[in-house]
Amino acid sequence: MVSSDAGRSNPNNPLLVLGKITAILDAFSLSRPTLTLGEIREATSMPTSTVQRLVTNLVAQGLLDREEDAFRIGMKLAYWAAPATRGVPMVDLFMPLLKELRDRTGETVCFFRAEQTYRVCVAMAETHHALRREMHVGKILPLHAGSPGQVLLAWNAELRERTLAGPLTMLTENTITDPAELLAAVEQTRRNGFSITVGQRDDAASGLSAPVFDSVGALVGAVLISGPTLRMPYEVCEGWVEELLSTAERMTRLYGGRFPDEISA
Repeated sequence: MVSSDAGRSNPNNPLLVLGKITAILDAFSLSRPTLTLGEIREATSMPTSTVQRLVTNLVAQGLLDREEDAFRIGMKLAYWAAPATRGVPMVDLFMPLLKELRDRTGETVCFFRAEQTYRVCVAMAETHHALRREMHVGKILPLHAGSPGQVLLAWNAELRERTLAGPLTMLTENTITDPAELLAAVEQTRRNGFSITVGQRDDAASGLSAPVFDSVGALVGAVLISGPTLRMPYEVCEGWVEELLSTAERMTRLYGGRFPDEISA
């Protein structure tokens, strides 16, 4: 009889093999959709022989696809993943991730979508702090003021043209009202992949936002961390960029999405 300890140390133990396969698949991300064997080995810290053997088997089963000397997640996994989200409203899919980001930062996290020439809050996880910005699901805000608007304009050319052609109302002394200046800020957002703004819509408020995409690389909306500038000066916002981008990427993957082919302007 084989002891449980022996089973755990056996390299052919199905649970150990499954863990290694999971580690390989977890190495891929929307920002790194293709990886070489060397990059997979570096990401997983597994021996080269193990990586080669498992990757070869994953390719044979259609779980990875080969692209010359690199690999990407196979379409078979996308086929399996589709039933998991089919029929589930987008807001329901995203809420756990919004709450998770709220709990990590302590600040309100929202998801905005563009509606006509405005941005609308369609989901939110509110901060537990007593001092908070006024926000609610369904709130309609201008596109030209604040980081979610810059994200929504950065990946929607038609919306960007309409917004730049219209009046840019001054809401605070930091609101961008010059079309050329707003265009420059939007183009910078597209290059960076995120936006940070301080005091553009509300004198005492800050926010940082990132895009979420669908299966064809089209923009779905913007995820936002927002709060009083007293707690969220620019330096604090900068420190949360990686958390924000990680959440936006997970939302994109959960929605079956992918980054557009050309992420920069």
